[in-house]
Amino acid sequence: MASPHFSGSDSPSATVTVASEPVVDDSGALAPFPASSGSAGKSIFEQLRVYDPDAIAAYYRRRPWQIVWRFLSILWPFATFYLTIWWDRRQGKSEQRQRQRAVQLRELLTDLGPAYIKVGQALSTRPDLVPPIFLDELSSLQDQLPPFANELAYHFIETELGAPPDEVYADLTPDPVAAASLGQVYKGRLHSGEVVAVKVQRPDLAQRITLDVYILRLLAQLGTDYIPQIRSDLVGIMDEFGARIFEEMDYAHEAQNAERFAKLYGHLNDIYVPRIYRQYTRRRVLTMEWIDGTKLTKLSELQTRGIDATHLIEIGVQCSLRQLLEHGFFHADPHPGNLLATADGKLAYLDFGMMSQVKPYQRYGLIEAVVHMVNRDFEGLAQDYIKLEFLTPDTDLRPIIPALAEVFNNALGASVAELNFKSITDEFSALMYEYPFRVPAYYALIIRSLVTLEGIAINVDPNFKVLSKAYPYVSKRLLTDPAPELRTSLRELLFKDDRFRWNRLENLLRNARNSEDYDLAKVLDQTIEFLYSERGRFIRDRIAAEAVRTLDQLGQHLPHLLSHTLYERFGWGEAPAQAETAGKNGAPPAEEDWQHIVNILAILRDTEGFDPTLLASRLPDLLMRPETHSMGQRIVGDLAQRTVARWLRGWLLADADADEQRPIPERAALPASTSS
Repeated sequence: MASPHFSGSDSPSATVTVASEPVVDDSGALAPFPASSGSAGKSIFEQLRVYDPDAIAAYYRRRPWQIVWRFLSILWPFATFYLTIWWDRRQGKSEQRQRQRAVQLRELLTDLGPAYIKVGQALSTRPDLVPPIFLDELSSLQDQLPPFANELAYHFIETELGAPPDEVYADLTPDPVAAASLGQVYKGRLHSGEVVAVKVQRPDLAQRITLDVYILRLLAQLGTDYIPQIRSDLVGIMDEFGARIFEEMDYAHEAQNAERFAKLYGHLNDIYVPRIYRQYTRRRVLTMEWIDGTKLTKLSELQTRGIDATHLIEIGVQCSLRQLLEHGFFHADPHPGNLLATADGKLAYLDFGMMSQVKPYQRYGLIEAVVHMVNRDFEGLAQDYIKLEFLTPDTDLRPIIPALAEVFNNALGASVAELNFKSITDEFSALMYEYPFRVPAYYALIIRSLVTLEGIAINVDPNFKVLSKAYPYVSKRLLTDPAPELRTSLRELLFKDDRFRWNRLENLLRNARNSEDYDLAKVLDQTIEFLYSERGRFIRDRIAAEAVRTLDQLGQHLPHLLSHTLYERFGWGEAPAQAETAGKNGAPPAEEDWQHIVNILAILRDTEGFDPTLLASRLPDLLMRPETHSMGQRIVGDLAQRTVARWLRGWLLADADADEQRPIPERAALPASTSS
């Protein structure tokens, strides 16, 4: 939720007697139930600390009427809303009643509670899906919901922190300055002088969330059991959502998330993470640094303040890529209310309740999938889907590979710079019904995060393409990450049919240099280390073979090149033509490769941090290595073999031609036979 930024002291002087910390098990996860004896007599909603679908199901099985009543209270307003939309269309008045319907939808979602408010928040970031009037109305769900009574909020502060608000805080606004789905925010000041945001949870929140999640999970189970077209793990997706939203309801857990997020990403340029005051934070109360900022969607206000919104979106994209593909700890709810532009032009992240994890094999699998997709290696892409759990290992890939080629070639018709997540996810969705794909639970939150971020980006700049900003980071990872999975991906990208693709290396280096923390010295050191390792033997063999091919072709082309230069220099007319196979643009293949090498050297020269002495300082050691001697011997030997073979072939062919052209002597006439 939005709040202002002031720098504060590191040592607040006020102390308060506080309630016990949340129970944490040996793995560091929050325990399902508090261990204190005081839990006796509390409802299940007060005792549950983490999402437990079995415990929730056992509770509601004994209360079927609660489920029926809640289901009808959800179904009826949606059915009524749909009928009003249908009637507006019938009367031809959809456009003039759009504002009225947008307000109606916003009120409907607000009345249904936090789970449905989050649906509205997600829709409020999609200008490509939702009409502008609806978009404007739904955006108020981010932090402008009806507040609850101050008396309740103050009671929660006293209960959680062990003292009345006026003893805990030197100052607190009489009314909340913002209210969102799970709580409301007051602006306050500590006794030590720091200006803070105090977030207090809504009453009966756990009970409302638990019932809605249980109903949605029940519907997911029924759909999975009785609708054959549904192959995705809908129950797993709902359990993932339930686990995240239960964590979001625990502000002590959110404080841990915020501190971890700051440690991982707070050092990045133009990223700001507010400080958490743990001594004034408990399960239903969170005290954090006040952030003075502007939503990224308020373009005119940002322009007035001289803030470049597009630059901040690019910063957000780069930060999201690190969250998803580097550390695996990502913000799963990046709606405009949680991303603010500060007065000094930084991007501030707020609300760390809904975070999620991407495991290492999933992170590498996603990068490999991007490489295979860009490389149009659909067989490799199909294997990636098995690794990423979209397909089971026993799936027959033979019909799926051509289907992937057909579908993704449509999305990949444009350059990488023209791609967007929506076009790819739309194309992929077409495959879901025809083939046995299923959406893993972890992927649903990733897509939600990325699509939400892209929605904000499109709102700022309709031509913004998230993937074009992401590819430099992917290029940098391919060039610098020593993980075996990415070394394999790099090899597959650079080699095809035993040929080195210089243009791919050129594109990788050109894209990678635009990545913020690209370190050319690191790339060079890691490349050398990998190249001279046992795992790099394959690359060394390929480089040697490629060097032989290139030098051989250059050697064949050199006489023609010299004669052409001499004829042109001394004005002898046109040089004799040389017959040879041309590459692209009419140039011989070796000349094309040489041009790529020249381009690569130019890219390296123009890359920030380039130092010509980098390679020079490493050359003596490299030249002395036995692997270098072995490569040199192989290159010289193979070149000699090619030269001798070409000479022999030329000599034999010349002999054969000479034999064919030599005149055949006439045979002597035989004397005519005479008969006696």
